[in-house]
Amino acid sequence: MKKLFMKNMIRLSAMLLLLATVIFYSCQKDVSGTNQVDINKPHTVAIYLTDDQTPIFDSVFIDLQRLEVKLEDDTLPNDGWVSLDIRTGVYNILRLRNGIDTLFGTGTLPNGRVKKIRLTLGTQNSVMKDGQSFPLRIKDEDRQVTANLESSNFEINNGQVLFWIDFDASRSIQVDNSGSGNNNGYRLKSHIKIFTRSHSGEIEGKVLPGAADAVVMAISGTDTTMARPDDDDGEFKIVGLTAGTYKVFIDGRNNYNDTTINNVVVRNREDTHLPTITLHQ
Repeated sequence: MKKLFMKNMIRLSAMLLLLATVIFYSCQKDVSGTNQVDINKPHTVAIYLTDDQTPIFDSVFIDLQRLEVKLEDDTLPNDGWVSLDIRTGVYNILRLRNGIDTLFGTGTLPNGRVKKIRLTLGTQNSVMKDGQSFPLRIKDEDRQVTANLESSNFEINNGQVLFWIDFDASRSIQVDNSGSGNNNGYRLKSHIKIFTRSHSGEIEGKVLPGAADAVVMAISGTDTTMARPDDDDGEFKIVGLTAGTYKVFIDGRNNYNDTTINNVVVRNREDTHLPTITLHQ
């Protein structure tokens, strides 16, 4: 009986050791994952800039002067707002199309619990349309634009906090009727959204011919995200899309007919590839 008891105890000990080993390595794997890290520790941050396109203008020049993030810890100085290092100046955001982005802000945060992002704009904003330059008037109260970040959308990769700022050019530029006579122009009231690669998906494909000068729109409910196919090969990519089902509308111009693709499914961390779209007159 005593031998049997000792044998069972040895088996139990071995099982417990095996279980502890599995738990240890599972925890190691979880900790190295995207979101299973201690966000209360200091983190470096990298923020990228990209653009939601507009078909109206040839260029959109935005004067970016400051970038801050707000942490959930309000006991920090400046009510939790931390300034990041950026290359200040005027950016032609329409160059940031079809998945192209640029590293915009970097820094070190006391922790990784980012709650908001705030951009401060200068006054040297303008657009180009049909070869003509127009200033973008901006009110003092519109020089700062803030976007919230949902806590479920954290992306931490190798200890670094990552976010993308999507500057919505089409929604940010409005006709300004405050001028007198024929001096009406445009004003800037910025709209931005924040996304991460791990909590968003993409739609990509190709639209032909280039002469159609098409605009691609991914539509889900009341949300519309636009892309302009590349001038050389017609390829396009729409990034930062919330997972779900979309209608993709291709707006053909220069007498080319429009077309629509329904029930396009977008999943987080995935590229949804569409077959080549050929428009006809």
